Amino acid sequence: MNTATPFTTPSGEELVVLSRKDYDALMKLVERLEDLEDSLAIKAFEEKLARGEEELIPAEFVYRMMDGESPVRVWRDFRGLSAKDLAATAGISATYLSEIESKKKEGSISSLKKIARALKVDLEDLVAWSGNDEPETSA
Repeated sequence: MNTATPFTTPSGEELVVLSRKDYDALMKLVERLEDLEDSLAIKAFEEKLARGEEELIPAEFVYRMMDGESPVRVWRDFRGLSAKDLAATAGISATYLSEIESKKKEGSISSLKKIARALKVDLEDLVAWSGNDEPETSA
């Protein structure tokens, strides 16, 4: 790369002028760095997957959650559990589980933690998120 020409604007902001060739070379380096970061992230995921710390979830289940279906119901289906079996494993009533899955009730944190343990997922995997990236809660 050639040299950059630094200058200061009247407002005191420091800027640099690059030739098109230098700018293009810099952008190519940035792109390569982004590709490297992506490759490292993929490798880290694959290592976690091999250790059983991550799992692949078929798109059909992800789409169901994205469409607003209860994450509890989707994860239960993904795990191949009946509602009765999940309720028994989580130590809650089948009626209460049904109310959570149908979104008639949000479920207490304590119950959701039990359900998450029974489904072998993080609590965050069961929390429905609104469009503004804030968890949906009620008073």
